Amino acid sequence: MNEASANEVPAETGLVVDPGDPATMTSARSFGAAASVYHEARPGYPVAAVEWLIGDAVRVLDLGAGTGKLTAALVALDREVIAVDPVEEMLEELEVAVPGVPRILGIAEDIPIEDRAVDAVVAGQAWHWFQPDRAIPEIARVLRPRGILGLVWNSRDTRAEWLREAGDIMHERHDASATFESYVQIGPPFGAVEEHTVEWTERMSRVRFLDLVRSRSYFITSTEAEQRATIAALETLLTTHPEIAGAEELDVPYLTRCFRARLD
Repeated sequence: MNEASANEVPAETGLVVDPGDPATMTSARSFGAAASVYHEARPGYPVAAVEWLIGDAVRVLDLGAGTGKLTAALVALDREVIAVDPVEEMLEELEVAVPGVPRILGIAEDIPIEDRAVDAVVAGQAWHWFQPDRAIPEIARVLRPRGILGLVWNSRDTRAEWLREAGDIMHERHDASATFESYVQIGPPFGAVEEHTVEWTERMSRVRFLDLVRSRSYFITSTEAEQRATIAALETLLTTHPEIAGAEELDVPYLTRCFRARLD
């Protein structure tokens, strides 16, 4: 899960103002309507980022697993993974993408597994959908002593001018240079938060880039007229901006922001 609703600050990687707000909950569950597009368009996670995130953890709970982007990276690192997500359609996509991984329909505020069951709990593009006051005690409950809570976001690097302009069209307000304290606050019973950033580039077609936009909750929950206007404006940008004009393949720079804290 990821992306923005009108109630979020900042958009792509920020905490929602109130994760329990009905409008926010509707937005969070909107991904089911575009689960297939979400999986095909969204980038995965760099190996270096995931390795840092989980350390030596063996059994990992992917919380808010979505279609399995982070799950797949964990499996590739030979970890034992359990996937939990509140949207059935997303877990159906995960089953196809990462067969054999246990899938459980559930939420961060009421995790449907036993106490002290995992070495790490990770959330990829999902922490901002959780209600921390309820989710943190639940995460602590399912973690083994000194277990890791790892949070990760892929954020398009808007130091590229064309991406910054695309972000304006997509109603993004996230500043990739913002410090992690602005949107990652964990607290007791976890210790200090560590941060790590990986810079990388994803090459994608113009069609895939537009599908990436279509997979955002802001887009999904917009009116048809608003959706058409957004796509039209982006098509114009991709055709006319001097950095990318005429290019059928786009080099899209990303920052993968990783944060982890251990259970005290």
